Amino acid sequence: MAKKKGKPSGNTIALNKRARHDYFIEDTFEAGLVLQGWEVKSIRAGKVNLAESYVLLKDGEAFLFGCHITPLISASTHVVADPTRTRKLLLHDRELAQLFRGVEQQGYTVVALAMYWKQHRVKLEIGCAKGKKMHDKRATEKEREWNKAKERIMKRH
Repeated sequence: MAKKKGKPSGNTIALNKRARHDYFIEDTFEAGLVLQGWEVKSIRAGKVNLAESYVLLKDGEAFLFGCHITPLISASTHVVADPTRTRKLLLHDRELAQLFRGVEQQGYTVVALAMYWKQHRVKLEIGCAKGKKMHDKRATEKEREWNKAKERIMKRH
């Protein structure tokens, strides 16, 4: 039996909680990142912010745009560090084709969901997403509150 691909575990570097709040995530992909040495050192120190990041699809390639990696003072002394530079994502051709199809035909947005370590490499979980309307966000919040109340009731009895 095939193993199910789960969520990134304890080796999570950064999460984009806002993406799950603002979008319905339809499909997820795992992508590698092309990074420079100072970026890896900053990522090890946990100086990453995915809050405003999204994936840009251009010329048959995918790029991470808006991800902020704060440079360490000690690690980036000899290089000019650009904290918000556009980083290339490494995906298979069929995954890229699926992303392009989703964006062009079905109107999806591709957002960064999480950054994590897989063995010794940095991976990025990206998702094809549809935007939520305000009433969808309210319904999600209502459901979350109901689940909490239900747990409290079940705990008492």
